[in-house]
Amino acid sequence: MRARGGEAVTGACFKGHAFADRENRVKVVMLACASVAILAILLIFLFIFRESLPSIRELGVKNLFFSTDWRPNVADPKAGHYGMLTFIWGTLLTTFGAMLISTPLGIGAAVFIDQVAPDSMARVVRRGIELLAGIPSVVIGWFGLILLVPAIARVTGTSGYGVAAASLVLVVMALPTITTLSAETLKSLPAELKEASVAMGATRWQTIYKVLLPSAREGLLIAVILGMGRAIGETMAVQMVIGNARAFAVSPFARTSTLTTRIVTDTGEASGIFRSALFAQALVLLLIAMVLIILIRVISRKREAA
Repeated sequence: MRARGGEAVTGACFKGHAFADRENRVKVVMLACASVAILAILLIFLFIFRESLPSIRELGVKNLFFSTDWRPNVADPKAGHYGMLTFIWGTLLTTFGAMLISTPLGIGAAVFIDQVAPDSMARVVRRGIELLAGIPSVVIGWFGLILLVPAIARVTGTSGYGVAAASLVLVVMALPTITTLSAETLKSLPAELKEASVAMGATRWQTIYKVLLPSAREGLLIAVILGMGRAIGETMAVQMVIGNARAFAVSPFARTSTLTTRIVTDTGEASGIFRSALFAQALVLLLIAMVLIILIRVISRKREAA
């Protein structure tokens, strides 16, 4: 009996060691996957930074990042001017214009899905938003070019191309992200919040406006920031409706360019300092994305601490 008991214990120990070894191998594989992702991001940043260095050294930070004089010279790249402030301004202008519209629309749609609509209707609306997220950006840009630009031209008497058209296209691009994440944030709130508010005599809209939305503030802000990141990185749809001009935009109906559209437009003929200046624009985009990620992390930590 003792021998058999010893064999059972030995077998159990062997199985335990085998399971531990298998678990360690899985951990190593997962660590390798995470390391590859981190290494890829680091390599992308280092590559873009290295390619940007010639233009930063040759032109200086002031002439490159804080100048509106963009006059590239294809024949002699060193004789050109590569100030990108116009395109930085165009990127920020179109993005914030889109956020002014997509933020209330997205949060409003999320409130409708989670708090107002019957379950059957909420499912239909949610599926529609998911389908909207799956539409290729070039298709949305094509509809903007065919329908939106002529409509703006008729109303304003301009060409129709410009910041307004690009912002409206970006609304369509950012809306699914904001709506989906906002709806998930509202759904994750404790049911006791709504029940306590109703028990105190508050109406449905008072509960939504004064209890649920303030409680979900951090999550909603994260949804808006992620939607902003989606809008900043959009290229093809914006390029089709913004006009691709090099002018500094003051009016919402003025033609201009963003960082992404200018990179796509000029990459084919760029060389030397000209090419390096385009990489510097990509570096600015990467830094903006990093700032947005840092904001999300800060907000998430405050949310967890609360």
